[in-house]
Amino acid sequence: MRYAALTQRIAGNGAEAWNIHYRAEALQRAGHQVLMLTVGDPDFDTPQPVVQAAIDSLLAGHTHYSAVRGDPALRQAIGRRHARQCGLAEDDQHVVVMAGAQCALFAVAQCLFDPGDEVIVAEPMYVTYEAVLGACGARLVPLATRAEDGFRLDPQALAALITPRTRALLVNSPNNPTGASLPRATWMCLAQLCQAHDLWLLADEVYSELLYDGQHVHPASLPGMAGRCVTLNSLSKSHAMAGWRVGWVIGPPALAEHLTHLALCMLYGLPDFIQHAARVALEAELPELAQMRQTYRERRDLVCACLEGCPGIVVHKPAGGLFVMIDIRQTGLGAQAFAERLLDEHGVAVLAGDAFGPSAAGHLRLGLVLDGAQLELACQRIARCAVQVLGGAALSSAGPRQY
Repeated sequence: MRYAALTQRIAGNGAEAWNIHYRAEALQRAGHQVLMLTVGDPDFDTPQPVVQAAIDSLLAGHTHYSAVRGDPALRQAIGRRHARQCGLAEDDQHVVVMAGAQCALFAVAQCLFDPGDEVIVAEPMYVTYEAVLGACGARLVPLATRAEDGFRLDPQALAALITPRTRALLVNSPNNPTGASLPRATWMCLAQLCQAHDLWLLADEVYSELLYDGQHVHPASLPGMAGRCVTLNSLSKSHAMAGWRVGWVIGPPALAEHLTHLALCMLYGLPDFIQHAARVALEAELPELAQMRQTYRERRDLVCACLEGCPGIVVHKPAGGLFVMIDIRQTGLGAQAFAERLLDEHGVAVLAGDAFGPSAAGHLRLGLVLDGAQLELACQRIARCAVQVLGGAALSSAGPRQY
């Protein structure tokens, strides 16, 4: 039977990147102990007041259809949060609630881009970006960065990629997978380019609450950007609510109207009990949030300290986010092969950086999603694997597993 061309545009390296994660899950189900560092799913529990709000809402019978654009009270809470961050007095007409930032980005792409439109994205980039843009027929134009430069985006190099087909820049800061954060000077350059070439700026701010060094800049706050900046965010990382699927889009009211039409035929609104919990997450005093952020910072520092100076390894200290990039190019083994060996012989599951773009080739992405003791053990095993590769001490695939 025939399938639509869409199925080819949403497959490829991005989808295949998760194969090692699925294999690690299968090993766990078979009884093997695996240190899972592949996915950015916080290992903390959702704060109890948020959980209780969902329970109370369920018990109150809030299990019917909800507002397609999102609960007005939640949209107002999101708008107030955005106003505090950006100094923009935007009401709830600028806000649309979606099922996570992934769904939000997909919907925005459908409403902004036509087949053949070009969107410039700095890479390494999150693995779903290519498929999200491919789904609407747009063309992703990658902007390479260098590990030796801290994966920092170069505005001049970006400007050289702009063509008459360019419609937008998609910027993720702090970045997944690298943790790199854009300074104000870079944002100012990007804002100038957007205005000079009449471009949209899509700001993926999912990790903005998990910045450890420096201060996050919200591009919507820059002069002349309010009408052309689309902000995407969620509660998944900042509030340990990945499974709740609560995200949102903030942009011009006309875009919000288009997104509402799309949500009507695609999503038909999030459950009210989840939205009520999300409002508590945004409005309640939750000391757990600061503790989570501090713990992630400590884990980052621990991983960097454990791997510093290890033979064959260079570790990149991220400014924010949930991941650490580990350069294993000196071992001479490709990242995918190293990751497979690390899983099979040492029981540690990480993602190969190649899936995030050529700029991340020869790197591993390690998630800060286990406690300090387990992260230290994982680092010891990574270092041991690197030494074995450097020494050519390959273990027989038929021999006993080392975990």
